[in-house]
Amino acid sequence: MTTSAQRPAGSKVRADLARSWLLIPATKPDNFRRSTEVDATIIDLEDGVTPDDKPGARQAVVEWLSGEGTAWVRINDATTPHWTDDLEAISSLPGLAGVMLAKTESGGQVESTRERLTEGTPIIPLIESAMGLEAAPEIARAEGTFRMAFGSGDFRRDTGMSDDAMAMAYPRARLVITSRAARLAGGPIDGPTISANDTILQRDCEATVSLGLTGKLCLHPDQAQTVNRVLSPSNHEITWAQEVIDDLGADGERVRDGSDLPRLAKAKKLTQLAKVFGLR
Repeated sequence: MTTSAQRPAGSKVRADLARSWLLIPATKPDNFRRSTEVDATIIDLEDGVTPDDKPGARQAVVEWLSGEGTAWVRINDATTPHWTDDLEAISSLPGLAGVMLAKTESGGQVESTRERLTEGTPIIPLIESAMGLEAAPEIARAEGTFRMAFGSGDFRRDTGMSDDAMAMAYPRARLVITSRAARLAGGPIDGPTISANDTILQRDCEATVSLGLTGKLCLHPDQAQTVNRVLSPSNHEITWAQEVIDDLGADGERVRDGSDLPRLAKAKKLTQLAKVFGLR
């Protein structure tokens, strides 16, 4: 039996619904192959690589994405010369699933990135500063933006805010509302949990869900199982959803009042997610 803590080995979740996003430094090509527990892999050419190591790391990415490999790539921010070098190297590689743009602070940066990529390549702007958060509506509506992501560590460094869930509620909620208003393909991806303690990771994932974010960056593949479990419909939610659909009808033929329609819509969404994630 498949539970809400599991999904079939080797299954692939669409990027708009992906929950766990594993960051892998580009200096570690032996780790590029995607773990079956992880929904999406991001090879990191930015913070995970020192300036002196970037040329060699970039070449490792080129070799991986030119062969059998596939992954997203976090490129350096648009204010650095590394941005141009990254895009020239990876823009047309067959294995490039998409790009995460570090330290995004304007819609123009997204659009300039899009112009240097193969048409249709999705971009995830990473919001890591007060300026980026203030420009979030513009960034979300920029041509090429696929989903938003929250660089919580750099954001705290930029603003002086703590990692307390209450302190981080505003930027997270703003990205959720902005993403929804811009009709993006998926909800925002939350920043990573630094601690290796699974209790802390569980707590952070619950905060992620409570504020409406639908993905989370991971720093180690072992984090993916907890992230996927907490960011998926629970057994209780799946059972509730089926009961609502049975009661009201899949097409709403037994709806009794105005409150039934939102419940039915939520139930159908939970049921669809459970199906996508291989849960029952």
